[in-house]
Formats: sequence, structure tokens, C-alpha cells
Amino acid sequence: VQLQASGGGLVQAGGSLRLSCAASGRTFSNYGMGWFRQAPGRNREFVAAISKSGRSTSYADSVKGRFTISRDNPKNSVYLQMNSLKPDDTAVHYCAATAYVSARSATWEYDYWGQGTLITVSS
Repeated sequence: VQLQASGGGLVQAGGSLRLSCAASGRTFSNYGMGWFRQAPGRNREFVAAISKSGRSTSYADSVKGRFTISRDNPKNSVYLQMNSLKPDDTAVHYCAATAYVSARSATWEYDYWGQGTLITVSS
């Protein structure tokens, strides 16, 4: 699976952004999808995940209530709607695909990764 993330940019604290990830190469609906992020000097961390059907989602505590993950299987795409952004959300955000059908939160569970898109939240 090839993954292409987009939608990053510079936003003020309290603002919103929507990330998109377009998949190609294999049957998108066979994969659970996730978003992860990595800030400078920190390990890559889980943000959100969605099952292959879209019926199950999972979120990191730090984004719960502010971020929403969704997917559109006919469009081979997964999205991350980010509201009430904070400076701590500043990071490169990556989409990833897993052969697990459920919403997974560990980086080692993911088989394919996109190139990342940078989000910078100014205070």
C-alpha cells in the first residue's frame, strides 16, 4: 500500500485542520488505518486509529474529544479532523496501514507508512 498524506500547515492555537491520506496499490478496505505523530526529539506516538470497516475507532487521551478519524473506502482515503489545536500538537503527522482489521495503537502493528505532513501550531 502506498500512502500519501496531505493537509498540514501552520495554524494558530484553537484553530482547526483536516488531514487527508490517500491510499493506492492494494485493496484499501482490507486495512485498518491509523494516524501517528512525531515531534522533534520525541518518539513517534499514536494519535488515532480506525478499523477497516470504519465502525471502530481509538484515540490517544491527549486528542480525545478534539480529533476525529474517519475513512471513505470507495475513495481509498482516511481523514483526521483536528479541532482546538494546541502548540503541543506540533509534529509531523503520519498515516499508516495495518493488516489488523481493528483499530490498533502500536507502531509495530503497522505495515505501511506515508511520508508525513507537518503541523505547526502557534501560541
